[in-house]
Amino acid sequence: MTDRTALASFEDLAPDDDDFLAEVLEGLADEPKHLPCKFFYDEQGSKLFERICGLPEYYLTRTETGLLRASAPEIAALVGPDCQLVELGAGSGEKARIVLDALERPAAFVGVDISRDFLVEATAALAADLPHLAVHAVCADFTKPFRVPAVEGTSDGKRVVFFPGSTLGNFTPDRAVRFLATAAEVAGPGGAMLIGIDLKKDARILDAAYNDAQGVTAAFNINLLARVNRELGGTFALDGFRHHAFYDAAEGRIEMHLVSLKDQVVRVVGTEFRFREGETIHTENSYKYSVPEFQDMARAAGFVPVQVWTDENDLFSIHYLASGAGT
Repeated sequence: MTDRTALASFEDLAPDDDDFLAEVLEGLADEPKHLPCKFFYDEQGSKLFERICGLPEYYLTRTETGLLRASAPEIAALVGPDCQLVELGAGSGEKARIVLDALERPAAFVGVDISRDFLVEATAALAADLPHLAVHAVCADFTKPFRVPAVEGTSDGKRVVFFPGSTLGNFTPDRAVRFLATAAEVAGPGGAMLIGIDLKKDARILDAAYNDAQGVTAAFNINLLARVNRELGGTFALDGFRHHAFYDAAEGRIEMHLVSLKDQVVRVVGTEFRFREGETIHTENSYKYSVPEFQDMARAAGFVPVQVWTDENDLFSIHYLASGAGT
């Protein structure tokens, strides 16, 4: 088990099994069927996603990482000294480490993620490597309100919400604006947000990124059904469904589905769900935006766009947004 003693604090606000069960039953009973993508990230799902990030087709992670490294000095100048960096969907912490290494006297880091074991492992490793930094971990569904722990000695620095990976694309545009407004509240007056946003591009690049040749994304998608089986006593035959992802240009989004390969019946804690051959479970959206489209959303949420960085191929963007009177 990972040693938590290096952490300044750990708060476990993870959804319980009843929340998971309720959302699964509701989604499978709906028409069309769907499951929330936030439940991808149990321990196995988080490990599979880390593998996805290293795939040759998956340009997002390496492009954003390169952009962060190149823009780190400018980001640090905008943020200023003694900041508190709050990362939503903390993952491995690799991207946060790039930012933290560039910042002047960062006072604290707060990692927020829904995957408890993965979060503790990543934040404890960060705390061990950066003993001068107060590292806090909050296991929570960051799409819902949660409390950021009080951090001593950060009154002179701003709070910066860090949201890399273009995870905002999982929300519909209306929900994305509401989420950004919540992030502005977390940042507080004079705070800021540093966010990665995937850009609109050739559909062939997008289709390849979500249908990798090694089948890791397919395994990641199927693992959601495996998790229902493991934790909720589901009876999904994993070989009875296949991964399907495609770009919908009209909606500006990648859609991920699990397609039933035959007529079949699945049970979850005694509730029966019937599938027709070809029927799908919609598991994820990933919206793509132009720079002006995203900046309009940020303004609608109460942020002021300050700076944007894009790569030379216009695949990805990183935005620095000011909250309230912050610059």
